[in-house]
Amino acid sequence: MNAFEYNKMLIANLEPTMSYNGGDLKEWQRTARIKLCELLGMDKFTKVEPKLEIEYETKIECATEFRFTFESEAGYRVPCHLLLPDGVDNPPVMICLQGHTTGMHISLGRAKTGEGYERDQWRIDNRDSDFCVRAVKEGFAAVALEERNFGEKGYQSAPWPECHNEALTAFLMGRTTIGGRIWDVDRLIDVLESDFSDRVDVKTICLMGNSGGGTATAYAAAVLDRLTLAMPSCAMCSFTDSIGKFRHCECNYVPGIANYFTMADLMAMACPKYFVQVSGVEDPTFLINGAVEVYETGKKAYGKAGVPENCALVQGHEEGNGGHGFYADDAWPVVHSMTGR
Repeated sequence: MNAFEYNKMLIANLEPTMSYNGGDLKEWQRTARIKLCELLGMDKFTKVEPKLEIEYETKIECATEFRFTFESEAGYRVPCHLLLPDGVDNPPVMICLQGHTTGMHISLGRAKTGEGYERDQWRIDNRDSDFCVRAVKEGFAAVALEERNFGEKGYQSAPWPECHNEALTAFLMGRTTIGGRIWDVDRLIDVLESDFSDRVDVKTICLMGNSGGGTATAYAAAVLDRLTLAMPSCAMCSFTDSIGKFRHCECNYVPGIANYFTMADLMAMACPKYFVQVSGVEDPTFLINGAVEVYETGKKAYGKAGVPENCALVQGHEEGNGGHGFYADDAWPVVHSMTGR
């Protein structure tokens, strides 16, 4: 047995000490969120003035597009695109996070020119990765946020987005990449409230993402009160059927998390927010059995809170496309049913 196999044996037999056990949900959430934020290193991030810069406003098909940047930490600027759908007053907001891809332009349905074009276009055509485009069609304002390590905020010397160096360097300082991504989403909500509240419904702010973007979505839903709905895709799964079983991007990991919580606990912490878990039945890296296990466990908290209708599991069954992707036609009707929007 090599070291990796030994670790897999250890994690399979690990009993998290702070998992929700069916008791007082609100009291558990209070203490669990404190511990989760500690594990994420959220105390290492300091809020600054956003120094919003709108770079341009332009008309595109079915929407008006704003390109802007803001400062989420001192010296760190976050690029975003906001799409406002035509003919919709005060639309709800869907913040969109790509996973390990070449960047947020995929959410806008725009394949990167040059190297990576074919892969980007394949994701758009075959994995429903043009999140913002679909959100606008569904009557939502959509924000593409460039996550840490990806696209414009990636490691530029690598031919493909690289999270290895940034994630491990963050660990040295007690920070995590997931914590940074949550922080950027939270600061984006500040910007939406302060500068776009006359254009969007800041009381209905939703978050979605696939793979690494789905992981960030799940963790953000656990700790950010201002989110109304979370839709993580191909991310919710037991550790023993995902990041504790296969090689994954380093940015998916939170040191020590398995000692205290399971992924189902993130869903329990998110309660009573609307929670739409999307999983591919043939996903090779977030296995469906582990995904169903997490959902079935997490939804017990929603039952305890008296809102079982606020969570749903969408299993992607599309023939030939049951793997590691989003399933827009299956997921969006659930979003509308829950939010009434």
